[in-house]
Amino acid sequence: MSLPKLDKPTFEMTIPSQKKAVRFRPFLVKEEKILLVAQQGETERDIIYAIKQVLMNCVLDQTFDVDKLTTFDLEYMFLKLRAKSVNNIIEVSYRDVEDDKVYDFEIDLDTIEVKYPETEISNKITVSDTVGIIMKYPSVTILDNIPENATSTDIVDYLIRSCIESIYDEETVYPIEDQPEEEVTEFLDSIDIESFNKVRAFLDNLPKLYHKLEYTNSLDHVRTIELENLRDFFTWG
Repeated sequence: MSLPKLDKPTFEMTIPSQKKAVRFRPFLVKEEKILLVAQQGETERDIIYAIKQVLMNCVLDQTFDVDKLTTFDLEYMFLKLRAKSVNNIIEVSYRDVEDDKVYDFEIDLDTIEVKYPETEISNKITVSDTVGIIMKYPSVTILDNIPENATSTDIVDYLIRSCIESIYDEETVYPIEDQPEEEVTEFLDSIDIESFNKVRAFLDNLPKLYHKLEYTNSLDHVRTIELENLRDFFTWG
């Protein structure tokens, strides 16, 4: 005789960058095991891969493609999934650098949203009268192809290239994925500093998770903690 099948509740959330609603189920023991194994690996790549796998398992929309998510989509969706799967209330602790005391907080994950820059940063950057760059938000696949043994400069260059969607002139749009890496690097090295700073400004003002904690420490000083990524919010249990 077969064991009984368990019914699973379903919920809805919206993918922030796509403004598209998808249905999902809470993660189960098998998904929690995936997260625990990734936590033991301790690398950012292991954790991202695990979260991607859990989302693929739990999102019920047949058209859902985890690799089309932005990095902030992934973090937001995992927080909402975790809230429905384990508990929407999490406890976090931080050591104050002034008085060296540990302070405990409770955070309701259902209140966490994606924060967009107050001043809209255009993704279209004019380089000259006829040439420009179209930027895009970083994809969750951004960690997949970071060069082995890359220097910090190499990584910055890689991240910038990964956030360029296309380069255009008066006659043609050149999708960046179709261009040789050497040519893209040569192009970026040849643009003026003002244009390059606009590229950096776009990357410095990406949407992100955001939550602010305020408290008064034992020295009677008002302190603020800003939470901006998954590691700020909780351990993986």
